[in-house]
Amino acid sequence: MKNLLFQQLFESESSTFTYLLADATTREAVIIDPVLETVSRDLKLIGELDLKLLFVLETHVHADHITSARQIADATGARIALSAEAPIEEPHRALRDGDVIEFGEFRLKALATPGHTNSCMCFLLPDRVFTGDTLLIRANGRTDFQEGSAQKLYESVHRQLFTLPDDTLVYPAHDYKGFTSSSIGMEKKFNARLNERRSLEDFVEIMKNLNLPRPKKIDLAVPANLKLGRL
Repeated sequence: MKNLLFQQLFESESSTFTYLLADATTREAVIIDPVLETVSRDLKLIGELDLKLLFVLETHVHADHITSARQIADATGARIALSAEAPIEEPHRALRDGDVIEFGEFRLKALATPGHTNSCMCFLLPDRVFTGDTLLIRANGRTDFQEGSAQKLYESVHRQLFTLPDDTLVYPAHDYKGFTSSSIGMEKKFNARLNERRSLEDFVEIMKNLNLPRPKKIDLAVPANLKLGRL
């Protein structure tokens, strides 16, 4: 995408991707899903690239890591933005479906995608979508805590994401198998849980029987993230 500065960054303990996007001309930027353990790395990169960070965006209230949203916002003067469905008391911009975040010539459109949590939100550019835990590569986020709903997640993916052009790039919040990106077309075809052949009933049954372990950091991460990373 011409004139877009794009950095995909990785935090290994929680297998989280952080995304830094900027207009190469104006140097205005946003960061998506930053992690506390890598706050120094991210702030250094923002400085090295001479960026003016406008927003720290969260795709949802995470349960597997603590966000560095507050630390980055305090250091850069950026605003924090996430779904209006998140029960956040700290100052932030509450986003609703269809809202737009602007940086330079670029416009990120917020897509409400509840299911993994009520506060899940994806962010769309013309050629790519940042899907948080709503849609992972060949998988999806779990639905067994934080108001999770398999039915809502299935409907969010099929209504908000699978209606995008097939060549739209998919950049998730996590990957555990060494992938870095996918596309809407590939996920519609190859995602074992959510492909176009899977019915809602199929998906609900799959999610009901995953039997995943409780996230290790949930008791620390969720309270901290409800304060946007304020410890």
